[in-house]
Amino acid sequence: MNRAIIESRVIMYIFKLAQMFLQYYEKPLSMIGSGFEMCLNILGNKSNFSTFLNNLFRGKVVVPSKHSASFVSIIGYLDNRVDLDKNIKLGSNKYFATLSAMASKLAYENDELIKVTVENTWKMELLGSYSFWDERCQKDTTQAFMFRDRNADPDIIFVAFRGTEPFNACDWSIDIDIPWYDLQGINGRVHGGFMKALGLKLDGTWPKSTTTGEQQHAYNTIAEELKGHFKTNHRTKFMVTGHSLGGALAVLFPAVLALHNEIKLLERLEAIYTFGQPRVGDERFREFMKEQFEHYGVRYYRFVYSHDIVPRLPYDDSALMFKHFGTCIYVSSIYEATVVEEESFKNYFDCGSIVSKRVDALWELVRSFLLPRMFGPDYRETLLLQMFRIVGLLFPGLPAHVLQDYINATRLATY
Repeated sequence: MNRAIIESRVIMYIFKLAQMFLQYYEKPLSMIGSGFEMCLNILGNKSNFSTFLNNLFRGKVVVPSKHSASFVSIIGYLDNRVDLDKNIKLGSNKYFATLSAMASKLAYENDELIKVTVENTWKMELLGSYSFWDERCQKDTTQAFMFRDRNADPDIIFVAFRGTEPFNACDWSIDIDIPWYDLQGINGRVHGGFMKALGLKLDGTWPKSTTTGEQQHAYNTIAEELKGHFKTNHRTKFMVTGHSLGGALAVLFPAVLALHNEIKLLERLEAIYTFGQPRVGDERFREFMKEQFEHYGVRYYRFVYSHDIVPRLPYDDSALMFKHFGTCIYVSSIYEATVVEEESFKNYFDCGSIVSKRVDALWELVRSFLLPRMFGPDYRETLLLQMFRIVGLLFPGLPAHVLQDYINATRLATY
C-alpha cells in the first residue's frame, strides 16, 4: 500500500472522529451559539436593548424574536452593511459581483430580514426563502433564497446559498464529510458532504421532484422553482452565488443540473460568483465542469481574499487530490485584484506563508481603523470583527474568511 493511500485513510479516520465529536456536542454548541447571538442582538441593537431594559424594569422580560427583521445573525454583526454600493451602477463590471457578495451575506439571515432587505432596501423582488432537509442530520440545514433584479435587461434571478454558520454542528459535519462520491454520468469525483447538502440521499440516489407533503431538498426545489419562473419569462437568466459552504453549493448546483441533463436550465445560467469557496472535486471533475461551462457559456468567478483558510481546503495533494477550477480573482490585503489560475500558497499550511500570514493579520487589524477615514463610514468595522482580527494574530486566515473583506474587495479592487 503506497504512502498516499495510507495518508488519505488516516485523514478520513480523523474526520470521521471529528464528525462523531460534532454530533455528540451538537446541542451544547447550538445553545452557546443561540445565547451569544441573543446577547449580540440585545446589547448591539439600541431598539432591542431599550425594549429589553424597559421590560426588565417592569418585571416582564421579553427577548427579541429570532424571526423578526430586527434580529441579526452573528455574520451580520461581523459586517452590518445592508445597503448596496450606490457608486456601482448596473452596467459596471463590478455590479453583479458586488450584488452577489451582499446576497451571499444576506443568506445567513432569517426570512423576515431577507424579505425586508431585498424588497425595501434593494428595491428588488424576493421570490422565496428556503430551508432544505438533510437526511443525515434529520432536520433542515441547507438554506438559500432567490430574488429577481428587474433592473437588468434581461432580468436576472439570483440564487444565494447560505454558508457555514459558526455554531452549527451539522454545517461543520458537512464541511468535513470529505470522502469522494462518484457520480454516475459525471467523469470525476466530488466532495460527499456538499452533495448531500444539495439533496443526495444516503443510498446515493437523488430524491424525486418535490411535491406537497414531502421534505424539500435543495437541488430539486430550486430547479423546479427556476423552471416555473422561466415558463412565463422567456428571456430571464439566472446566477448562483454563495460564501464558504454556500460557494461550494453554488458551483455544484450546475454540476447536478448537468448530471440530470437539464439543458434548458443550463442555457439560462449566466454566471456563478463564489467567495471563500472550498475545493469541491478532483482533476477529472474539474475538466468535466470546464467543458460544461465552456459549452453553455457560463462565467464562473471564484473570489479568494488574501490568506483565507477555506479556499485552501481540502488539500490539493497526493492524499486528497482536490482541485480548484474557474476564474480565480485573488485579492490581496490592500485590495489589489489579479486574475490567477491558483491562489498563492494553495494549501493552508504551506511553509512559505508562515510569515506573510501573520504580517497580513497585523496589517488587517491596523487597516480596520484606517478604512473609514479613507473610504467613508461604509467601511467602518464592527467591534466584534475587530476582536476577531485580534484572534487572527494567533490563528491567521480565519478573519480573512469573513465577508467584510470580500465585500470590500468587490467594491474597491479593480478586476
